[in-house]
Amino acid sequence: MKTRIDIDTQTFVRFWLVVIGFGLALYALHLASVALIILGVSLFLALALSRPVARISKLLPGKSRVGATALAYVAVLAVLGAVFFLVIPPLIQQTAEFVSNIPAVVDNLLLQWEALRQVVEQYNLQPQVDAALASIQASASSWAGNVGENLITGIGSFFSFIAASILVLVLTFLMLVEGPWWMERLWGLYTERKKMEDHKRIVGRIYNVFTGYVTGQLTVSAIGATAAGLVVFLLSLLFAEIPAALAFPTAAITFVLSLIPMFGATIGGVIITTLLAFNSIPAAVIYVVFFIIYQQVENNFISPNIQAKRIELSALAVLAAVTVGLYMFGVVGGIIAIPIAGSLRILMDEYLTKAKSRREEPVAALPERIEKPKSKPKNKTAA
Repeated sequence: MKTRIDIDTQTFVRFWLVVIGFGLALYALHLASVALIILGVSLFLALALSRPVARISKLLPGKSRVGATALAYVAVLAVLGAVFFLVIPPLIQQTAEFVSNIPAVVDNLLLQWEALRQVVEQYNLQPQVDAALASIQASASSWAGNVGENLITGIGSFFSFIAASILVLVLTFLMLVEGPWWMERLWGLYTERKKMEDHKRIVGRIYNVFTGYVTGQLTVSAIGATAAGLVVFLLSLLFAEIPAALAFPTAAITFVLSLIPMFGATIGGVIITTLLAFNSIPAAVIYVVFFIIYQQVENNFISPNIQAKRIELSALAVLAAVTVGLYMFGVVGGIIAIPIAGSLRILMDEYLTKAKSRREEPVAALPERIEKPKSKPKNKTAA
């Protein structure tokens, strides 16, 4: 049996207009993805710095929000400058020592190559070695042919990163200065006081999630930096080649890079291991063992438990949020995934609470039914 559905022209046109409009909106979001990421990062930084800026503004004579924001920026730049000043000189020193030791390294490599050559000749591995060398040469030739293009692309990416960073700093500054004014205008649009108070409470909970996440991440990074610096200091006592002054750059590098979830600590571990390898291979191996063990403890115990207490999420939810954020939006997604997950949990909790209250209200409003006792049937008497 065939069924015929009649659709008038107006409905047909509206349907396709909606489909086309939805597609154009997705395309516009794709074109503006970089701008949206910049705005999202700026908003995240503004929320993270809002509480310190508010405290500083209360201490100033005129309670100037602009002055408090400027002081907060100066403090952050001073800390970054101090870290840069204390980290870069040891890195340059270690690199210079490595360059000066290159002749001895080359001699050791030649000795090892001679032993390796004897093994190759003994087991008739020369064809496999020639094939591997030919593959390496082909890859090197291909890379050398594209070196100019790669260099230009790298320079362009670097300047784009600098421009985006400056734009993020300016937007964050303006958000910190104008944020309270915009919030007052937003709350002024409400006509129902009860709804405004409810929304204020929800926004306050979300704000606490963001600030709690920043505090928790700083705590995790501080623990990791302290452990890494202490291990390098102990290695300097065991190995004379390791300078004790390398402990502070180790702590600073670990602290800064550990602010990036999942991958940041790994990058810091590679840098520190390389610095130790310049001086002592056994010390570098010991640090790698420590790093692997500590990362397992941090990723599965320290970080999930600290962040779970700060943002009221379980350890599983924290790990799941970071994984989804990293695979969807990269490093930036990994950084903002945890507070976004905490905010979604709050919104879901509020929705479920209101839905439950709406379901219970009609039941409470119904009058209680009082059942009357059934009368017993009268017995018929015999005539």
